[in-house]
Amino acid sequence: MDERKRELLTGYVDNELTDEQRLVFESELVDDPELQAELEEFRKLKEVTGMARYADLPDEVWEGYWQSIYRKLERGFGWVFFSIGAIIMLCLGAYSFVAEFLFDPSIPLFPKLGLSAVLIGLIILLVSYGRERIFAYRRDRYSEVKK
Repeated sequence: MDERKRELLTGYVDNELTDEQRLVFESELVDDPELQAELEEFRKLKEVTGMARYADLPDEVWEGYWQSIYRKLERGFGWVFFSIGAIIMLCLGAYSFVAEFLFDPSIPLFPKLGLSAVLIGLIILLVSYGRERIFAYRRDRYSEVKK
């Protein structure tokens, strides 16, 4: 069936044709048994799809959905607090290690700020790297493959 007939057919089934187009289609319909069969199939399809309704999801599905959202949020907040805590503890350790250096009045401020920035950056990078490794390990597609 050519594209023009298919467009007329769908327009006819959906009552979207002008009077002129409808008359042309109906005149072609009389002479074409293949077109008649196709029209009948389209009508059946429209009837079936017209009766179709969306079913509401069961409560168990919604409950599982909200629990998974909660778990994701919970894990996200857990990682945030873990990261903050790790950064604070590592900073405290680094601070106590270099306290003598930082509080030595004979050393100028600029080297003290430089060393502090390096240590804080290193701590953040270490925590970030650790989180990245844990993330990659948990999602390793080949973890079940035996060597």
